[in-house]
Parts: sequence; structure tokens; C-alpha cells
Amino acid sequence: MNNWYGMTDQAIAQTLGQRLEQRRLATNKPQKELAQELGIAEGTYRSAIQGKAKLEVLIGIMRSLECLDELDNFLPPQPFSPIALLKLEGKKRQRAGSKRRAGPRSTTAPGEEEEGAW
Repeated sequence: MNNWYGMTDQAIAQTLGQRLEQRRLATNKPQKELAQELGIAEGTYRSAIQGKAKLEVLIGIMRSLECLDELDNFLPPQPFSPIALLKLEGKKRQRAGSKRRAGPRSTTAPGEEEEGAW
């Protein structure tokens, strides 16, 4: 088990890259094939497994290696507590605001036509 808080961000990124590389090797998929599936250069893939990649590239690698379902283990969804839900309910918007008009305000009631109106 890693001490994630004792590691630098770069070290964590490298560890994640190494784990993806281990997954690729376990599935017996060549780097070239994986890079072609993603539409990236092999060098971009190698950078990713060294911890130097955009998040979208890492997601693409996970998709290609069929391990996207592990994202729930990586960062599981957090349910709202009942108290937090009640607080959010109080901040819900109750109605739409009125539209502001440029120029002078109309004195006619809704549904009435102004003189000279078509």
C-alpha cells in the first residue's frame, strides 16, 4: 500500500502510469496498437505511462484497456448527507426572474394592446 500523501504529485502520476502499463502488458496489447486505437503517437503513450499525460489520454488508455469500471474504485461517488440535501433544498431557485426591457416601461396590462400597435 502506498503512502499517497508522502508522495509528490509527479510520483503519483508515475505510479498510475506504471499501473496502466502493467494492465496493458497483462492484456497482451502492443503499445503501437493501443496508440493507434487512441489516435495518438507511441511517444505520447510512453509519456503517459511516465506520468506526463492529459487526463483525456489516461481515460482513453483506460477505455482501450477496458478498465473504466475501476474509476469508481479510484474516486467513488459520495452520497449527500441528509443535512446537506436539506441545505441545498433551501437554495433551489423557486421561480424565474422577470425579463428586463431596454427603454421606457410599458404601462399596459398583460394581454392589452398599446395604441398604434399592430
